[in-house]
Amino acid sequence: MALPESPVWFITGCSTGFGRELAQLVIARGWRAVVTARDKARVADLALGAEERTLSVDLDITNGAQITAAVRAAEERFGRIDVLVNNAGYGYQASVEEGDDAEIRAQFEANVFGLFAITRAVLPGMRTRRNGHILNITSVAGFVGYPGSGYYAATKHAVEGWSDALAAETAPLGIRVTCIEPGPFRTDWAGRSLRQTPSRIADYADTSGARLKGTSEGTGRQAGDPARAAAAMIAVTEASAPPRHLVLGAFGIDAVTAKLKTTLAEVEAWRPVSLAADFPKGE
Repeated sequence: MALPESPVWFITGCSTGFGRELAQLVIARGWRAVVTARDKARVADLALGAEERTLSVDLDITNGAQITAAVRAAEERFGRIDVLVNNAGYGYQASVEEGDDAEIRAQFEANVFGLFAITRAVLPGMRTRRNGHILNITSVAGFVGYPGSGYYAATKHAVEGWSDALAAETAPLGIRVTCIEPGPFRTDWAGRSLRQTPSRIADYADTSGARLKGTSEGTGRQAGDPARAAAAMIAVTEASAPPRHLVLGAFGIDAVTAKLKTTLAEVEAWRPVSLAADFPKGE
């Protein structure tokens, strides 16, 4: 039986990848966990041997009624939610010009609006207790927009900016916010879960077209280990001063640092033009 003070984790998207690995580690530690999937039968095995401290719940994060029911079930079973992990989501690739409107909107419903909705549902309990930690699984694409992944990057950039605001609002209330930003990892992201609109315009063959092909062909050979990523996420929640950003993997570190250095250099190079846009002092 879990100790009364053991944390309660609520993890979305536990059927595969980061969500499953993280759920396994949390449960192995003797902690309490709410594990979710669109079909809870796919995560029922996670509770074997730990039924008294594991709750499996049906959750499609684009379904508002299921969000409400899942959070209520978690709070009724365990009394609270200490760590919310917004992991559910998927990738969609297309050139910007060839993006399919229905696919784009579905991507935003899952990766952005669903994440917003479940966080809003969990916040009242965390705010009342003046304690909690929210982990938003974004991506290196939350910093860098790659050809062929413009709409996916847009969803992750949206979550990153929203997380800045959330952190500013909730820090005085004892609620911490961390974005987890993986590079390529051996999950289903680039395999079964990936959705693509093929690039058929010849002008994009060497940009979007090449990236779509390379993503599919590279699945299963990525450098990132989901189990080690899950351990890093747990470490963040145990830190006395957790980071606002945690980039995962060598590819991610290189890509994000290069982007930030380039951006800063550009801002500095254009400083005189930027400053000239203000009214002169005294006016």
